[in-house]
Amino acid sequence: MNFMRNETAEKLRGGYYTPTDLALFLTRWVMKREPKTILEPSCGDGVFLEALSLAGAGAAQITALELDAVEAAKATNRARDLAVEAEVLSTDFLGWALTELRDGGKRFDAVVGNPPFVRYQYLPPAFQSLSEEIFAKFRCRFTKHTNAWVPFILASMALLKPGGRLAMVVPAEIIHVLHAQSLRTFLGEVCSRIVIVDPEEIWFEDTLQGAVLLMAEKKLNSSDLSQGLGLVPVRGRSFLNEDPEALFDRPIPINGRTVEAKWTRAFLDIEVRRLLDKVEALPSVRRFADIADVDVGIVTGANKFFLVNDDDVKRFGLEPWAHPMFGRSEHCPGVIYDKKQHKANGKAGLPSNFLWFPNDEAGRDPKVAAYVKLGESQQLNTRYKCRIRKPWYTVPSVYSSEIGMLKRSHDAPRLILNKAGAYTTDTAYRIKSLLLPAEELVGSFMNPLTALSAELEGRTYGGGVLELVPSEIERLLIPVPALGQVDVNELDRAVRNSSMDAVLLGYGTRVLKHVGLSDSECGMLGDAWSKLRNRRQRIQSEVADET
Repeated sequence: MNFMRNETAEKLRGGYYTPTDLALFLTRWVMKREPKTILEPSCGDGVFLEALSLAGAGAAQITALELDAVEAAKATNRARDLAVEAEVLSTDFLGWALTELRDGGKRFDAVVGNPPFVRYQYLPPAFQSLSEEIFAKFRCRFTKHTNAWVPFILASMALLKPGGRLAMVVPAEIIHVLHAQSLRTFLGEVCSRIVIVDPEEIWFEDTLQGAVLLMAEKKLNSSDLSQGLGLVPVRGRSFLNEDPEALFDRPIPINGRTVEAKWTRAFLDIEVRRLLDKVEALPSVRRFADIADVDVGIVTGANKFFLVNDDDVKRFGLEPWAHPMFGRSEHCPGVIYDKKQHKANGKAGLPSNFLWFPNDEAGRDPKVAAYVKLGESQQLNTRYKCRIRKPWYTVPSVYSSEIGMLKRSHDAPRLILNKAGAYTTDTAYRIKSLLLPAEELVGSFMNPLTALSAELEGRTYGGGVLELVPSEIERLLIPVPALGQVDVNELDRAVRNSSMDAVLLGYGTRVLKHVGLSDSECGMLGDAWSKLRNRRQRIQSEVADET
């Protein structure tokens, strides 16, 4: 869990300012419609005001908002120096927007900007309430996992006149993150066309936050049909020299099932989307929820206290209370976790022991009491997950499962056959197979179809890591070949000694052929997985620049 005290001032304020060339590209696009009124909901020091001036918006009436008074003053001075007719308001945009929407106030021909990237948990209580009010006003499902940019876009789109244009720099997670699902649905309902410009690079220096350009036209009439979503992958900044209108018109928009939930599927070629529809209908391909249960791992509330290496177990004399555990990729180089692997982790000095003090007997052990006192000296007992327990050092819901799965992965997720009966922390999931022997499920999981499904269902964590939550795991597509067609020991050796690409295209292709797919179909799925994996990791392709 991240805490406010650990975050930078920029992250807490969402202060990642837009490079001028990106701002100019977006403003050139909205100016194609010669808007007379323009809204900038989070103007910072005025970079979009400068871009509007350069794009010929000098005659337009611009309303700009900025919560930070110092930045608002900079924006005011910048607008004056540029001779831009801009009213800069030093106030909160969401509160201002709600007032305008309630009172039938201003509406705008265009909206441009870069909304703040601030987690809901970091927002002051008053702003949290305003965010919830925005969601409620537009009948959007609210979650406390949201981010400030989501209600900013909702309110901005509501303030846009029919036929108007919205152009913003937004986090790349708009494409896939669960908390933005209601926003994606809302945009699909009110927009006639949406285009996402998706770069291979990270545009904001000193941050792992990927960003995209959102270009959206609002419907003239609510009853009009939407053209859908278009995606434009770009490399470098050469696309900024193009006519933004031509770029907006370039992609063939996609509608219907492809973009009704996450938008990741729109990155796939139409042939791959058709193949996925065909494969999903096969009786030997199932959703994960049909064949297995997923539960979170053990929540300790203080992993460094409860997860220790062999040396610490011996130093504190806690052998009776130490149990094998895994929860990191370094614990599991293959797909089998057995006593041999546990012993190797111990020799490597990894924290591969879970300390469990399940009853009063533990508390009466003087060595346990001394260790508990050490934890209390670090105020671990005051942490929320610990202080709600009695006693605080007795962790609940402790059980192991035959199969584990790490929450995050670099290339593709794996199931782990838990032969050691080890415990798993909340960095991993506990899996119970409902249909297949555990070995068969673990062996069937590693293939191009399931890896591609994970890219479509999951989300990108900082640095390009793939993360899956239980509801996303339950939607994964899993081939279920006849028993005896997979070899988990062979798979374990392959994962330990080969690249993930080689594993999926070798072992994984054989799994898919056992359920009726051809070599060419397996290759298509493998290529599609590689394309989405490379996008997530920001690996540049060898093909020519899309622009």
